[in-house]
Amino acid sequence: MNATSAETSAPNPPRNARLSADDWAQAALDLIAESGVAAVAVEPLARRLGVTKGSFYWHFPSRDALLQAALERWESVEQQDVFGSLEAVPDPRARLRQLFEVVAHEVKPHIIYSELLKALDHPTVQPVINRVSQRRMEYLIASFRQAGMNRVDAQHRARLAYAAYLGFLQLSLQLGQPRQQRDEFEAYVEHVITTLIP
Repeated sequence: MNATSAETSAPNPPRNARLSADDWAQAALDLIAESGVAAVAVEPLARRLGVTKGSFYWHFPSRDALLQAALERWESVEQQDVFGSLEAVPDPRARLRQLFEVVAHEVKPHIIYSELLKALDHPTVQPVINRVSQRRMEYLIASFRQAGMNRVDAQHRARLAYAAYLGFLQLSLQLGQPRQQRDEFEAYVEHVITTLIP
């Protein structure tokens, strides 16, 4: 059998068939981390992925559908990677400590979250951020309750913890405060943990 007949009988799949919707969603998240929500557009993503725009339309009817898929992916992966990893920790104080340490040492998820907060006026972004924030607060409240706090104190402590997180993002990523040295940052994280965990 010659090369021509082999190619005719078993053609290579087109390049766009090799990319999944998840590949496009992850590329959109990477672009959000680099340049914000407004930067998500079909042509630059296609160039980045080395495919034609036809690959995009194979998976998504519009840019907004891609953005929705990207945000759902971010939401799902965050839920699984952060909160899912803590399910095996039985002691609530140890679980809170591990949560704070995991969150403190993430980088890209913070950047994506910070960029999404800048785009809260976008109709696709706002409901996702609302769900994520609500779920995070509920998790913190439940964890502080399990650590022995009454309902009101747990709510206050959860709000304080979440406000500290958002404030740190604001200082670090949006206001461009000088980056801490590693030992200074680790001391700060330990201070937060000992201050917030009862």
